[in-house]
Amino acid sequence: MVYDLEQMPYGDALAIQRHVLDRRQQGLIDDSLLLVEHPAVLTLGTRGDYANIYLPKETLAEQGVSIFEVERGGDVTYHGPGQIVGYPIIALQDFPGGIRGYITAIATALIELLKDEFGIFAEQRFDKYSGVWVGENKIVAMGVAVKRGVTMHGFAFNVNTNLAHFDWINPCGLSKGVTSVERETGRPADVDRVKNLVIQYLARQFACQTELRSKNELTALIAYPSEEVAP
Repeated sequence: MVYDLEQMPYGDALAIQRHVLDRRQQGLIDDSLLLVEHPAVLTLGTRGDYANIYLPKETLAEQGVSIFEVERGGDVTYHGPGQIVGYPIIALQDFPGGIRGYITAIATALIELLKDEFGIFAEQRFDKYSGVWVGENKIVAMGVAVKRGVTMHGFAFNVNTNLAHFDWINPCGLSKGVTSVERETGRPADVDRVKNLVIQYLARQFACQTELRSKNELTALIAYPSEEVAP
């Protein structure tokens, strides 16, 4: 199932993500994908270094920007409006290639989307340069955690993201640039259309059927998981 959380503060989406993770670990629900846009926020992964955040916490707080320390891999990244964030909650037990195959599947789907729909040629990189890159600029950041065999966290796809906000940080601690669909094409993209394309291309890559549901339906599922028990 795919659930559209629309625009939601990071902390609220993180709490939902952890609830869905717990239900999936128990086998009460099927694999799920949460899609969301966040207000401006910074997150630090397991290799995070506060030295890679250039602005003091007080200055960020004055602008309504919080910092979250989370269990995904990687260093610091930025989320904000115009960026599609995906949190796949997937059991990896039978996934071909394990975690590396899983990450490659997501990257491949987004690389194909960029090429087919926008004429943007991108590539996947591994190790410290993980994610999807257009030349020397990252367009999709990826950071994943696996808990009891189930994935959480995921990817952040810059569509119409305010790239100036990346000046607040050293993105992923790499001293590299960032880009977006808007920058590469010279015009804003329809974020809702791109969101639907993300669903289509991921479904094709993962060879699965998808059904888009609302955040209200997800709230009900979390509260009453027995209504949809995985076979």
